[in-house]
Amino acid sequence: QVQLVESGGGLVQPGGSLRLSCAASGSIFSIKAMGWYRHTPGKERELVATLTSGGSTNYADSVKGRFTISTNNAKNKVYLQMNSLKPEDTAVYYCNAVWAHDINYWGKGTLVTVSS
Repeated sequence: QVQLVESGGGLVQPGGSLRLSCAASGSIFSIKAMGWYRHTPGKERELVATLTSGGSTNYADSVKGRFTISTNNAKNKVYLQMNSLKPEDTAVYYCNAVWAHDINYWGKGTLVTVSS
């Protein structure tokens, strides 16, 4: 099993930046990919960015060029650098890990609010 804990959310003005972190613990050696999703009330949870164990990345069109996903050398943390934030980026951001046999693990989420 894998445990995921997000941090770094908060209130930021439009155009500002935030860096989200996700710390993974447990059986992290079987993680195939990690990523970030977000959810806004009334909408489906949507993919923001993913990073595979091989280093491939994938971004939602709405965040390309503004957000960057990365990991540390130990591969037990994943980050989401968010620049040029817009009010429509306001959401609860969830860390995700895809484990062996495509089992998904989720963090509890961290709230990002973009507002002046």
